Amino acid sequence: MTQTLSRQETPVSPPPPAPPRRKKHRDPSRFFRLYLPLVLYLLFTLIPFYWMLVFAFRPAGETTLLPWPITFEHFDTVWNDIGFGLFFQNSLLIALGTLVTVTVFAVMGGYALARFKFRGQRVFLLALLCTQFIPGAMMLIPLFVIFKNVGLLNSLTGLIIADTAFQLPLALILMSGFVRNVPVELEEAAMVDGCSRLRAFFAVTLPQLRPALVAVGSFAFIGAWNNFLFALMFASRQDKFTLPVGLSYALGEFNTDFGALAAGGVVAAVPVVLVFAVVQRFLVQGLSAGAVKG
Repeated sequence: MTQTLSRQETPVSPPPPAPPRRKKHRDPSRFFRLYLPLVLYLLFTLIPFYWMLVFAFRPAGETTLLPWPITFEHFDTVWNDIGFGLFFQNSLLIALGTLVTVTVFAVMGGYALARFKFRGQRVFLLALLCTQFIPGAMMLIPLFVIFKNVGLLNSLTGLIIADTAFQLPLALILMSGFVRNVPVELEEAAMVDGCSRLRAFFAVTLPQLRPALVAVGSFAFIGAWNNFLFALMFASRQDKFTLPVGLSYALGEFNTDFGALAAGGVVAAVPVVLVFAVVQRFLVQGLSAGAVKG
């Protein structure tokens, strides 16, 4: 006779009730400690840009707080009459040339500073750091004499060299920190597999430096785009002027065309805003990578 065993089911106790959520009491002082300073800072930063847009798009002679009706006559004045089209082209060529030269030399020099040990390395790094305390105005007379002797005055090449010399020390310091964050064991493993040091650098290290390249290149581009002193001193011909120097043409001896001046400011600011909007994610990633060891 077959006996059937019945399995007794153990009762399952219901889960304990969740504790009631405590209502978060809002700190009334948080508004004055955090939000109010941020709002004041934004107003202090954005109001000048708003007035620049108002003067740029508002018809001449109007005093309204809103640029209505919108007009582009001031942009036509600065682009065609003053010659901002040529100034824009010169600034773009100088900024791109500086970006390329600074990035290339920063990668090579930063890799050498991070991977090799040589006599006087600490002194060299200290000298690079000390150059950041020297204002650019002190470099004007020596560079002017050098450029005059070699025939680089009134040339875009001379301005690219001057901007590169001014931007390169900081780029070397930043890039050497980025390279140190890339483990050297990756290159050694590639060399064990038969790669040369140069091939291991291009195959292993350089792809890891993409955020660093964006950060260094962005700083070089913005610095060359906004540089006023070098373009003013090393270029006396109008066909070699850049946007910062061209903006001074809107300042007359007895009167100032605020509409044209504001339109020129908008033309000069748009590329900078676009660059930061495109590379913002890589820029933050690159700066954070260079700030943390390991």
